[in-house]
Formats: sequence, structure tokens, C-alpha cells
Amino acid sequence: MKNSRLDRRDFLKRAGTAAAIAGALPTQVGHSADQRPNVVVILTDDQGWGDLRVHGNTNLETPNVDSLARDGALFDRFYVCPVCAPTRAEFLTGRYHPRGGVHGVTTGAERLNTDEKTIGDTFKAAGYATAAFGKWHNGTQYPYHPNARGFDEFYGFCSGHWGHYFDTLLEHNGQNVRGNGFIIDDLTDHALAFIERNRSEPFFCYVPFNTPHTPFQVPDRYWDRFKNRPIEMRHRDPDKEELVRTRCALAMCENIDWNVGRLLRQLDELQLAENTIVIYYSDNGPNGWRWNGGMKGRKGSTDEGGVRVPFMIRWPGHIEPGAQIPQIAGAIDLLPTLADMAGIPIVGTKPLDGTSIKPLLSGAADEWPDRMIFTHQRGRVSVRTQQYRLDQTGKLFDMTTDPGQYHDIAVEKAEVAAKLRDAVAQWSDEALPKAEKDDRPFPVGYVEFPSAPLPARDGVPHGNVQRSARAPNCSYFTNWLSTDDKITWDVEVARSGEYEAVVYYTCPEDDVGSTVELELNGSRVQGKVTEAHDPPLVGAEHDRASRGSESYVKDFRPLRLGVFRLQKGRGELTLRALDVPGKQVMDVRAVVLTLSK
Repeated sequence: MKNSRLDRRDFLKRAGTAAAIAGALPTQVGHSADQRPNVVVILTDDQGWGDLRVHGNTNLETPNVDSLARDGALFDRFYVCPVCAPTRAEFLTGRYHPRGGVHGVTTGAERLNTDEKTIGDTFKAAGYATAAFGKWHNGTQYPYHPNARGFDEFYGFCSGHWGHYFDTLLEHNGQNVRGNGFIIDDLTDHALAFIERNRSEPFFCYVPFNTPHTPFQVPDRYWDRFKNRPIEMRHRDPDKEELVRTRCALAMCENIDWNVGRLLRQLDELQLAENTIVIYYSDNGPNGWRWNGGMKGRKGSTDEGGVRVPFMIRWPGHIEPGAQIPQIAGAIDLLPTLADMAGIPIVGTKPLDGTSIKPLLSGAADEWPDRMIFTHQRGRVSVRTQQYRLDQTGKLFDMTTDPGQYHDIAVEKAEVAAKLRDAVAQWSDEALPKAEKDDRPFPVGYVEFPSAPLPARDGVPHGNVQRSARAPNCSYFTNWLSTDDKITWDVEVARSGEYEAVVYYTCPEDDVGSTVELELNGSRVQGKVTEAHDPPLVGAEHDRASRGSESYVKDFRPLRLGVFRLQKGRGELTLRALDVPGKQVMDVRAVVLTLSK
């Protein structure tokens, strides 16, 4: 199957006005060709295939992202997972996400097993400066943390979603910091600074933006362009679409585009563009019913619309401008591809599921074998070949003649359906975990990373205690009313020693006075709530539309309980109240255990 070239006039017709595109055209003066290429990987969160002008959506303008397709290659069929963390795991490892222990998006299910080697490990071992700026979502505590997975620098958050996008609480290499302005602009600022600092050495810059994931928050200058705009291109079932949510998601996509333009201009100005591979893609289908090329499904679905996403790659002088790649590919292919393009060895020894697609990009693939790409979500499995999709129920669709998955042809193409059903059964037996329960504890006590945060999302409430929102990711514990209530974490202490215990809390004036105890395997430390701290909830004032399941947020103050000795080993860390003089004990965002040096 031969690649095609995207004609410039066709591109301009699809992507917008000539003036808009010309404004995005970089002036590239590169480094010598024998240098190892820099790499910039931009990953968006919940952006659908249809959320770009280059794919035909006239509801918005995305000239900077679209320029990557004009100046590089645009993949027609690129596949990821139905939700966030699994896609990230597949990008990091080149392996299907269940192999690395990632089977969900919160309460520990998002963690990538520590025996997996990542793309960060590979590029760091080759002498690259490595960094990640944004949403990690593959584990919080060391050694799941990005600083332990091959990334020298990390700025962003490790959770699956965040509750507020302006001047929000983030972390920088394990230390809490206050962000500056809108989160995507702030993440880009840090990525730009990293590129500037490392302009004279090869770098690997991973930028996992966290929009257009809800909550629907975006700066005024983007929202003002959309809040009253007619939405001409609609979802294939318009009655399902909530236009205010569509408008906000598209406004967030235009903000992403502006920041992509900043990154591309930085590469131009530093004369790095010629020697930098730039990749742009998304982690799953759209987070709402909006125009998506008529595909079936959205985020969370194993159908085409849930897993087919935008993918563009640019490397001047190595990838023909305007190339269109019809062969199917996916996130599992990125580690082997980038290592191949950079000419560096992969450090992991486990077999990869992905393959290098460099031959497709260089035009060296005269014959490219058909392949299968599997999609998994909570036990549901679908498989894609170049022509067909077998869905999770066993229905078969010819995606070349029926891209909307309207007509089941499993009876007419019984042999094809049987072959793909057998492949799904074999893959499921080999790749899906046999254990029904994820029994991994949360680790604490590493000298390399002495402070271990145990956020509310990783804990378990008991009694009256409740989460502040249905989704655990950015929640806190509230409604702690009595001495019978408790909060627990399943932890494993890596090193015996003295640990300082801190609880991040809020408490109104009338309820000050509770004594709390933190206990693990017989070791205890106690403290008393002596100061009121009752800040307001924030987030609603910036919401442009009703949010998803994210909690509103507030500032939590550290309550230092003291130091206690913990022995190496596993146990249930328990936070309980010994007395409750008011109506409640306190709200809790996290417990932090820090190993004394």
C-alpha cells in the first residue's frame, strides 16, 4: 500500500485560509544532519480526531497543528486506547497497557509496573536530556513517578485529571509549586525553558497537555470567540450533542494550537527545527458527542470513534512534506519508531507489541504487511486490521466501505470474523491479567525520593467518610464525623526508619480541637487540630459549562503530626480520630510520609 501526498491546495481547502496557514509556516535553519535529532512529543487529552481543521472541521481554526501535516506526515488511521492512562502506558513502553499493569485511570489502576522500561529510560540512556511537562497519569509515588521513569525533569501533575486550571497547585520534581496562569500556557512556558536550556545537546521533550479534558475552563480570549458561535458541523446524532460543551472543547483546542505555535516558533528561533522530530496526537476519542467524521463511539468506547485520533509527525529533510500515511499504526509504535529514527538502542528487554513505522515515513516500505491492533477497555476487546474492525460484541465492519460501523457483515464474511474472533481470544488470554484484583500497595520510603504523597484518591474511606466528588482523581475526603470513621491506605515501606507524618487538612473554626492518630503496623503518631483553616472552594467561577465528575478544589494546610518509626514491610496505614469535640474532624487531601535523612 503506497503512501499519498497531501496536495497543498487540498490542504488549504481542508485546513483553512491561505493566510492562516502561511502564518504558521516556520522558517527553518537546522543543525548539521549528522546530529542525533531532538524529539518533541505533544499529547493532548480527550481531543477527538475531528477536533482539528486539517480533518475537515470548519468549526475551529488550528493552523499551527495543521502545519505539522503540511510540513510532515499525516496518518489516516492512528489508534490509541479508549481512556487516558492506558494510552500513556503504551506510548511509554511500546507494549499493550495490560502487560504493564495499567488497567484503569485512578486508585492505583493507572500505575505502570516498575519493571517496565520507558521511552524516557531509552533516551536518557542515550545521553538525551529528558523532561515531561503536563499530565503524567502513570503513577504518583516513587518509583512510579516520572523522575524515576527516565525523565530528569517533571513539571505538572501525576493525577488523571485536575479540578482547576488557573494558578493551580502543581509539582516540580516532587515539590509542590503554584502554577502561573492558565495551565496549558504554563506547561508550555516550562517546555520552552527546557528547550532553551538544552539547545546545545539532544533533548527529549514530552508535553502531555491535559485539555480539552474537563473541567471546561479556558481563558476569555478563546471563550469569547466561541460562546455565541454557531456550530455548523455536528455529531452524527445531533440530539446527543451539548453545544455549550462543544464550544468550550473547541475553544480549548484553539488554545492548544496557540501553544503548539509557540513551541514551533521556539524551534525556529533557536535554529533547531531542522533537527527536531515533532509529534502531535491525542490519548483517546472526544470527551463529548461532537463532530468526529461520522465515526461511532467517543471516549471510553472501543469503537473507531473512541480510539482513532489525530497523528502528525514532522522531521524536515527526512519526512516528505504533505505525506499521507494510509497504513494503520498506534501508540505502541512510537517507542520503537523514535528510537529507530534517533539511531539509539531500546533499553528494555521485554518484547514489544509495536513496530517501527520509520519505513512508512521514509518511503522505504514497498510492501507493508497487514497487521492487527487490539483495543482493550475493562475486559472489552476490539481488533482493527487495515480493512476490518471486529467490535467488542463480535460484530464485523468493513471500515473502507462502512467507516461509521452501521452494517454488521459477520455473516457475509464469516471466515474473516472467525479469524479475528480467534485472534481476540488468543490476545486476551495472553495479554490480560489473570488476577481479578490489583493487589499492588502504594510505596513509601525511598532514599532517592524521600517524600511519598498518599492522596485521597489512593485511600479508602470508611464509615461516614465520603469523597468530595464521584471521581477519585482530584478528590478529597470529607464528612469525617466520628471516632468510628477512618481513612486507610494500603502501603509498603521500602526502608525502615524515622518518618515525618503530615496531613493536609481544612477545618472550620467551630470544629477545631479533634485529636487524630496515624497508625501503621503498631507504630503510631498523634496530633491535634489547633488552627482553623476553612478556605473557599474554587473552580466554579472559571467553568464555562457543567463539569464532569471532577471535584472543586481548595487550599489545604499541612498539619504536622510528628515523627514515628516504621519498619520495612506492608500494612494498612490508618488515619482515625481519638476525639471529635465539634461536628466533624476535618477534610483531608493527602497524607505525606517523609523518610528522615
